[in-house]
Amino acid sequence: METFDQVIVGGGPAGYVAALRASGLGQSTALVEDRELGGTCLNRGCIPSKTLLQNAEAVNYVRNASKYGIQVEGFYLRYKDMLERKDRVIRQLRQGVESLMKKGHIEVFAGRGKVHPNKEVTVTSKDGEETVLAGRAVIIASGSVPTVPPIPGLEETGYYTSDTIYERHSLPETMTIVGGGFIGSEYACLYQSLGVQVTIVESAGRLVPQEDEDAAKMLAGALEESGVAILTSTTVTSAKQQGEKAVIDMQNASGSHQQLTTDLLLISTGRTPVIAAAEDLQLRMNGRFVAVDGSMQTSVPGIYAAGDIVGGWQLAHAASAEGIIAAEHAAGAALSMDLSLVPRCVYTFPEIASVGLSEQEAKQMYSDVQIKTVPLRGNAKAMTMGESRGFIKVISREMFGEILGVVMAGPHVTEMIGESAAYIHLEGTTEEWSSQIHAHPSLSEMLFEGASALSGRPVHQ
Repeated sequence: METFDQVIVGGGPAGYVAALRASGLGQSTALVEDRELGGTCLNRGCIPSKTLLQNAEAVNYVRNASKYGIQVEGFYLRYKDMLERKDRVIRQLRQGVESLMKKGHIEVFAGRGKVHPNKEVTVTSKDGEETVLAGRAVIIASGSVPTVPPIPGLEETGYYTSDTIYERHSLPETMTIVGGGFIGSEYACLYQSLGVQVTIVESAGRLVPQEDEDAAKMLAGALEESGVAILTSTTVTSAKQQGEKAVIDMQNASGSHQQLTTDLLLISTGRTPVIAAAEDLQLRMNGRFVAVDGSMQTSVPGIYAAGDIVGGWQLAHAASAEGIIAAEHAAGAALSMDLSLVPRCVYTFPEIASVGLSEQEAKQMYSDVQIKTVPLRGNAKAMTMGESRGFIKVISREMFGEILGVVMAGPHVTEMIGESAAYIHLEGTTEEWSSQIHAHPSLSEMLFEGASALSGRPVHQ
C-alpha cells in the first residue's frame, strides 16, 4: 500500500487542479481517474461545446457578411470536419493535463476509486485489479452526470444528453431540447446556427431561470428572432419512439396538451452528483450533494469534497477554485471558499455573464440598492462590430458605493466579467471604478459609464 499526503479521486477540473496545487505545495500526490483526464468539462462538456460554438459564430459571421460589405455565395457546412476539429482541441488539452501531471510528479492511477473512513482509497481498474492507496488527506472530486428525468417512455426513446450528443455525426433537420438552462440554451444557439430547427421546452416561466430576468428576456428575444421556438411553463409528460423520430407529449401551465415530433431529442435538465466513491463514509449531505464547510472539508475530518458533488453553480471554474481551497487547507493553509466571487457565464448568442449578487438578491438584503443599466447600442465598439443587442447592469449600495453585483449581456462579455469580479473581490466602490481609465473604443467602457452614473458623475448619459 502506497501512502501520499493527498489522494484525489476524480481527474476533472476540481480534481486535477487540486492535484496540481497540492504538488506545488510540496505534497506527495496521487490522482485517481477511471476515464480520461480532464473530466466532463474537457472531454464531453465545456470544451467540446465551446469549440463548436466558435464554429457556429464563424457561420453566423459568414451568413451575415453582407452587412459588412462582404458578399459570400455558395458556402456550406462540413459538420464532420467540425467534430474532428473539436476532437483535436480535446486531444491537445488532454495531453497538456497529462504533461502537467508528469511535471508535477503526480502519480495517476487509472480506475474507479472508493474512499474509506480511514482515508484509504481502493482503486479498481477496468480489468478488476485492486490497488489500495492511503492518504493523510483525501479529496473527492468525482463530478456529475446528466440528470435524466423520469418521463414515461423516455428510456425506450432514442434521446441524447450533453455527454452523448456528439456521438451523432450528422445534423438533424429538427431538434427538441428539454431544459432551457445554461446548457440547453447554449445548444440551442449552436444547432440553430448550423441550420437546425430548434425547439426548447422549459418547465420554468423563462429561459435561464438562474440568471438575471432582463438578460433572460434579451436572450429569449434573440433566440426567437433567429427562429428558435421556445415553450416555457411547459413540461414533458411522456415520450415514445416513432420510427427514426422521437415524439413527446407536453402540458403547459393552463393544462393544455400538445404533441411534438422531432429528429433529435436532447435532455438538458441539470446534472446529478456521482457520489459512489463516498458511499462508505456516511457523510453529512446537503440534499443530494455532499455537505462541506468553507474549507471544502466534509463531516469526516481529513476528507474533502470539491466540484459538482458539492452542488453550488456546478461550473468548471468554481470546481477548480474549490479544488484549490481543499488542497491548500489539507496542506495546512487556512483558506475558505467565497461563492459570491464565482462568475456565471452563459456562452449563448449573445453571451450572458454575471458575478456577485443579482438585482433581486441585493434588494432583499439592503434598502439602499442602486442600479444602473447601460445599453450596448450606444457603445462605439459595439457599433463597429454591428452589434446592438445587450447591456451591462451595475448593482451597488448608495451608502458606501460598494459594488454588489454586475450583469452583462452581449458579445464577448464572458471575457469581460473578470474586471467586475476583481472590483467585488477587492471591495471596490463605484467612485473608484469610475476613476479607472478604459480603452476607447471598447465594450468595457460600458462598465465605466455604469460606475460613473452610480457615483453621481455620469458622462455620456
